[in-house]
Amino acid sequence: MTYFQKLLEILVVSTKLGLTSFGGPIAHLGYFREEYVNKRKWLTDKAYADLVALCQFLPGPASSQVGIGIGVSRAGTLGGFISFIGFTMPSVLALILFVFLTNQFNVMDAGFIQGLKLTAVAVVAHAIIGMAANLAPDLKRKTIILFSLLATLLIPHVLTQVSVIVIAGIIGWVLFKGIQTNQTESFSIPLSKTVGAVCLALFFILLAGLPFLATWMSSTWVSMIDSFYRSGSLVFGGGHVVLPLLEREFVPTGLISEESFLAGYGAAQAVPGPLFTFAAYIGADMAGWTGGFIATAAIFLPAFLLIFGTLPFWSSLSQNKQMKAALLGVNAAVVGILISAFYQPIWLSAIGSTIDFALAALLFFMLAYWKLPPWTVVVAGAIGGQLLTFL
Repeated sequence: MTYFQKLLEILVVSTKLGLTSFGGPIAHLGYFREEYVNKRKWLTDKAYADLVALCQFLPGPASSQVGIGIGVSRAGTLGGFISFIGFTMPSVLALILFVFLTNQFNVMDAGFIQGLKLTAVAVVAHAIIGMAANLAPDLKRKTIILFSLLATLLIPHVLTQVSVIVIAGIIGWVLFKGIQTNQTESFSIPLSKTVGAVCLALFFILLAGLPFLATWMSSTWVSMIDSFYRSGSLVFGGGHVVLPLLEREFVPTGLISEESFLAGYGAAQAVPGPLFTFAAYIGADMAGWTGGFIATAAIFLPAFLLIFGTLPFWSSLSQNKQMKAALLGVNAAVVGILISAFYQPIWLSAIGSTIDFALAALLFFMLAYWKLPPWTVVVAGAIGGQLLTFL
């Protein structure tokens, strides 16, 4: 396969995911695993879990960073950009368009929205079962799953997730440092450590420098870029956390009305892809199509700089024997974190009745046992949710 064919393949696959990946960042990780690990074998389950673990450490949109990392592994820096464009642009365009349709239609209470939530239940459940089987084959790692699940459920704070991963890494280093691992990973990162260091330096320079530049220039555009960049740089815990941060940045200043913000908030929950694309809605509401695209670039720029900056070092660290032992514990902890997120918010926001559970079970069987393509499960969920409104 030529390099151009690889890029085209990444674009096609990531765009399909961008059009069908409903349910938020945890559901996205389930869709990614199904497509990239199970179907296309671009990387192993363990390599995928290692990448997810890294992105859980970093601020920003974890699922988008995972997608970028997979694209980089497949076709270098350009592959990362292509993967991002395919996964992100569908929701960006949808939210920019929604700005101009906000006062025309109200679809947020439509039945198909509930059906898409139930699809997320099925997708995440399938991902959890598969990852648990591969990453926690013994009692020790199953116990780490339980520890991370209980901790993140009972102490629902963003720092809990990072703390759990650190503690699980220490436990893994202690328990598994004598284990011989004969699995060879195919997850390679064609980025040099020099590139990584430059990206990390640029991340901190922009984080510190943009506020001064915005004050000095007194430019609305620079101030908007600064606000979106800081929001994308300082958010741990995924897209749901960035929404209230953006509200504090733009509503009190009058740059966007509270009513318009809430309408866009609902739309961001309804479209596929990363929730960080809500920035496109705010930017478009403030300054039209141009504002929407600039806002998108500003809020996702930290994600690129961080993932490009850390992957070269992570790739070499993950081959260290002691680090491998720690990652055995970390990967088990990631499964526990996924189970916690599966319960809250995915399960609690989607399963409200017996009929909801029945449709979710049907969708799960379609994906897990009948082996139907994920996009058909998404379509079936949307149609099923709409049909439930007639019962």
